[in-house]
Amino acid sequence: MVSSELIKKSPLRILDSTMGGGLGKGNIGVLASRHGLGKTSALVHLATDKLLQGKHVVHVTFATRTSHILEYYEEIFAEVSKVKDLTGARDVQNEIAPRRTVMNFNQQGMRTSHVLESLKSRIEDGGFPAELIIVDEFDFAQAHSSDLSEFRRFAARESLEVWFSVSLEGESENSTKPIPPILEKFLKEIDVLINLRHHRLDEKVHLELVKDHSGKPQDTRLVLDSKTLLISPE
Repeated sequence: MVSSELIKKSPLRILDSTMGGGLGKGNIGVLASRHGLGKTSALVHLATDKLLQGKHVVHVTFATRTSHILEYYEEIFAEVSKVKDLTGARDVQNEIAPRRTVMNFNQQGMRTSHVLESLKSRIEDGGFPAELIIVDEFDFAQAHSSDLSEFRRFAARESLEVWFSVSLEGESENSTKPIPPILEKFLKEIDVLINLRHHRLDEKVHLELVKDHSGKPQDTRLVLDSKTLLISPE
């Protein structure tokens, strides 16, 4: 059994507090960054935190291969175990593994409604009581605002939190725009937006909260550790 102290002391509680209590069921969150800065690692850390709390997670990926997704979960769990000195780590890993599932889709030619029908079937008919959906490698350049609206309505009906990632192709490292241009038409459907940006001053990847429930986002004072791939305090 996972110690409640481990969950309580996770740096993700800082993120929850900064966002005003967390993402929340029925809401859409987005992690945005240039390629290679750690979006997937951050998403898997969020998912692993839920798994350690005894909750179920569906990881949706639009990538051509899925084996690397499970590798991320193994790596992130191993790092959490080391950082928190988790006793009985192997038993805990065996305990949480059945509470996650990966679903793979091809965004080309597939309507969002079909993806959501598959998710509904897995959750309801398949007896998998998910509370968090991770959506990785979703191509926002191909999508319409209505696609995110459908996800949002689905999240509300099923009492789910949904986190997306978006790659900012072509964006300069020196860009200071709080809202990435690719997300402007989706902003109404996004409840929480976090940019992962590399700061040259300290050579760290910072989590910049640019939209939250309050409308007045605060500095998270969190970074993505390049060695452990975990979200950590500065």
